[in-house]
Amino acid sequence: MMKPTRPMTYAATLAGAALLLTACGGSSKPAASSSSGSGAVKVAAVIKGLDNPFFQAMQNGINSQAKTDGLAVTVQAATSITDTTGQADKLTAMAGQSFNCFVVNPISGSNLVQGLAQLARKNVPIVNIDSPVDAKAASAAGVKIATYIGTDNVEAGGKGGEQMLKAIGGSGKVALIGGIAGDVTSGARLEGFTKAVQGKATIVQTVAADWERQKALTAATDLMRAHPDLKGFFAANDDMGLGIARAVANARKTGKIAVISVDGNKDALEAVKSGDLTATVAQYPYAIGSMGVQACEAAVKGTTLPSSVKAPTALVTQDVADQAIAKFPAPFQAFQNPLVSPTP
Repeated sequence: MMKPTRPMTYAATLAGAALLLTACGGSSKPAASSSSGSGAVKVAAVIKGLDNPFFQAMQNGINSQAKTDGLAVTVQAATSITDTTGQADKLTAMAGQSFNCFVVNPISGSNLVQGLAQLARKNVPIVNIDSPVDAKAASAAGVKIATYIGTDNVEAGGKGGEQMLKAIGGSGKVALIGGIAGDVTSGARLEGFTKAVQGKATIVQTVAADWERQKALTAATDLMRAHPDLKGFFAANDDMGLGIARAVANARKTGKIAVISVDGNKDALEAVKSGDLTATVAQYPYAIGSMGVQACEAAVKGTTLPSSVKAPTALVTQDVADQAIAKFPAPFQAFQNPLVSPTP
């Protein structure tokens, strides 16, 4: 475990950084690579595609924390959330450079293992965020992860399930729409939801929509036709949730069929406020990125880190949507961050 510290509330720090980013302006879709800072510690980050706002927020969190702490950081992103080869190539190229620590957010469990093996041979600390590196593949390649920082996706799905039961009156038929078939993150969220509603709601069907809004819209339309008495949908991410919400609106059933998703993207928060989405289980990629940089700082100093750190999540319903929007991309609820020592 890392050196004992009293955990501190970190929401205020992230909120301040978020305001700084807003004040500085900039594009709503960051470039595929970026760098900032000129400190002695050089951090490299390889993340998923910036075609998704979730990973745009993650990049902002990485850059903001590095700026706050006076570090040099270089961020490289895949061209899309399915660009496994391109992402691996970016890591391989950066592995040959003189970085003190790497933050990695792999597209799949194994696509970055070859590049990580290069880092392991040089004893460069590796911090894994958001999507876990496959433990067996890493072990076989001699890769040791300093810490993993990410959402407890089973827990997030469970929060969605508990809210679904409230939304549908405790029982009824619901359908699940997941991401790419076999994806670990999607599977964990669906698992958590299923456990939460077991014995109460009836899951009539589970389909994959590859994380895509249009595919989810089509799937939801078909499911409503097949099950006219459907009471709710759970989606493994907000993009699919928004597609489902559109399908529900097209069927003139907004408010009659509950739609709950996971992520807490800005457009989803707005949809919760308007009533198009029933709720979203917000996770905080901005915080995950920021915490990844903090973990790198600790690892470079020789601090022993916990094997995993749970990132914050929060259920956002219409009654708290304004609060969530006001604090976005930072968490609107306080959470304890074991990577930060309190100010004396």
